[in-house]
Amino acid sequence: MADSTSDATAANADTLKNELSKILTEIFSYGGEIKDRGETDGSLGVLKAIDEAITILTSLREIESKKPESDISTSASLPEVPKVFKCTLSNAIMIEPVVIASGQTYEKSYITQWLNYENKCPKTGEVLSNTLWTRNHLVDELITQWCRDFKYDRLKPPDEIVTELSEDGIESLLERISSPSSDEDQREASKELRRQTKKFPNVRHFFGSEDKIARLLSPLSALDNTVNSEPELHEDIVTALFNISDDEKSKTAIARNSLAIPLLKKSLRQGTMKARRNSAATLLSVLASDDSYATSKLLEPLVHLISEGDLLGTVEAATLVFKLRLLPRESYKPAISALIRKIVKGNHARELFVVLAWFSALEETIFIMEDKEFTEHLFSFLRKPSCCSMTCENGLVIVLNMLSLSHKNSVKTSLAVVDEEELKYGTFTKLAKQGSDGVAGIAKVILQWIKRFGSGKEPLLGRRNC
Repeated sequence: MADSTSDATAANADTLKNELSKILTEIFSYGGEIKDRGETDGSLGVLKAIDEAITILTSLREIESKKPESDISTSASLPEVPKVFKCTLSNAIMIEPVVIASGQTYEKSYITQWLNYENKCPKTGEVLSNTLWTRNHLVDELITQWCRDFKYDRLKPPDEIVTELSEDGIESLLERISSPSSDEDQREASKELRRQTKKFPNVRHFFGSEDKIARLLSPLSALDNTVNSEPELHEDIVTALFNISDDEKSKTAIARNSLAIPLLKKSLRQGTMKARRNSAATLLSVLASDDSYATSKLLEPLVHLISEGDLLGTVEAATLVFKLRLLPRESYKPAISALIRKIVKGNHARELFVVLAWFSALEETIFIMEDKEFTEHLFSFLRKPSCCSMTCENGLVIVLNMLSLSHKNSVKTSLAVVDEEELKYGTFTKLAKQGSDGVAGIAKVILQWIKRFGSGKEPLLGRRNC
């Protein structure tokens, strides 16, 4: 009888494990939406599936607790980790699961490294719409529950186990970076300094002298144009410098160091995409406190980063260009043109409309409306019924600024283009009637401009047949 009970228990456990595997596969495979579990809302389908998975885990734990001691002793080894809990890049249970644009989940450190060099999903091969990731809290909770139920020792994320070093410890790291005993030792020290500067304010404050900044930057000076041979070292040092710039005293030390600005400028075009983004972010932080370093020599690499960078790199570089008030105003044009080209290509148009809206208030941006490809792209967004409020608002701000600047400078191009769009499609009338409060308000102002200075004709789509 005992044997038959044991066999039945084992069979039940196997059935539950198979069911758990199926449910977990559903959760991981559909990018956050499951619509075949009796729910019209995909997100509710996911929540229902997760509830089922937790119920099965609880049942499995009860079965394990009721096993005869003889069975427990023969299965004392660690349980097999479900495949869906493992990252396909690391082949290990995920510590920090994150989801990318394809809907697939990976270990954060591995997919971050992958996305520095690739814009395709490792599993599906799909070209990604962006290279950003977000934490997959639901999957993390499932893994945590499973590890708790089966007493599996799951590692903690690296950031959770960083211990703050003393000043002597930081000095030792700096020595290993500036005068290394080996390349490997230099890499390890720079990686640890990156973690330290990210987590601890006292470590960032430690670098409040030009001498310490110079020692930190010495490996970058040595690499010069060969940073691609040491991409991780380059990224770690640039990222540590970005972290350090959060401290006011250290930020001043960076600004005053003769190597810092030239090396950061060079880093806008070299190394991993994260290194380029952090170079732009560091320059933005440093130059905001000391405009004397804002020279037009930074413009070329910044425009290059706007053109070639990922979303975050583009935004950082464009923001820095906008902040460089000492540049001759006409120097904004290459950066704006790069933004327009990126938007027309369909790369992150919604997000980049926000940045372009900043520039549209500058007189030098009147030429934007002369770019027919861009205006058609902008108007096509505004015509879409699905255009979200924020995208529409930013798009309308660009249109309104163009009208205002054109009128101020007696340039009729913008008005003619906007007037034609309204006459042909009734775009602004529709937005004034159907848009959110913010969208409708701006659209009504644009209609007033058209009525006063344009043709004043009724849109073709709004005319009734006689």
